[in-house]
Amino acid sequence: MAAVRPPRDNRLLDAVEALHFEPWTGTAWRVVREGREPTQCSAVGGRWDDRTFDVLYTSTHPDGARAEMYFHLSRGQPVIPSQLRYGLHELTLSLAACVRIASLEVLAGLGLKTSTFGQLAYGERQTEYPRAQEIAEAAHFHGRDGLLVPSARSEHPNLVVFCGPAGPDAFGAVKDHGIVDWTAWRAAQRGG
Repeated sequence: MAAVRPPRDNRLLDAVEALHFEPWTGTAWRVVREGREPTQCSAVGGRWDDRTFDVLYTSTHPDGARAEMYFHLSRGQPVIPSQLRYGLHELTLSLAACVRIASLEVLAGLGLKTSTFGQLAYGERQTEYPRAQEIAEAAHFHGRDGLLVPSARSEHPNLVVFCGPAGPDAFGAVKDHGIVDWTAWRAAQRGG
């Protein structure tokens, strides 16, 4: 069941409406649990969705997608569960009205506390997520079909697709790049 949305902040609505948006077409990357359709949208209550609309979380780079999933898999655990397997998928996206939020400064101007962006433990996400969710919901309200936003986990921006406004033809799976070897990936991130 979809979450109940509180009243919208009119100042935020105006600020988000004024943000630059444009078509975005290209390759995006996503890591999903083995057996899950990589283009399956959901309303999970993540950083950029308040559970009132479906999204597809992607990254503009394979390592960005890996970094995002690694964070979620390892939260509060010293070792990732070995029986869970996740694959890297290459997607194609074609959005008509993607809002580009290019920096933390833009997010700060929209009222997001950026001093700890991406640094909080998963259990503390409620001190950061609500404003990010309000920003995304305002963009969705204005009919935008996605957000290009800074990643909290890597230098590579994330592309959050608003599945309803984008429509089912806006994204598709291109190639399955296989199961992610988390040990090898972490070693490569550490430089060896």
